[in-house]
Amino acid sequence: MALMITDECINCDVCEPECPNGAISQGPEIYVIDPSLCTECVGHYNEPQCQQVCPVDCIPLDPERKETQEELQQKYLRISATA
Repeated sequence: MALMITDECINCDVCEPECPNGAISQGPEIYVIDPSLCTECVGHYNEPQCQQVCPVDCIPLDPERKETQEELQQKYLRISATA
């Protein structure tokens, strides 16, 4: 699954620089995650780094974007091939 940022986001700016895929950016009101770039840090780390640094715990799995570990790995490989 890709991750998502909920309305509880306080725009603290700590998640964006932690994303190794550049999937997090400032949206109109709060930070947003591009699901096409989010691999939950598969290929980089054992755990999603944005979740680790978020002080308000507002980055859950996106129930609309279910992906297996294998699918996340394949997405990582596609992203890293074009980088």
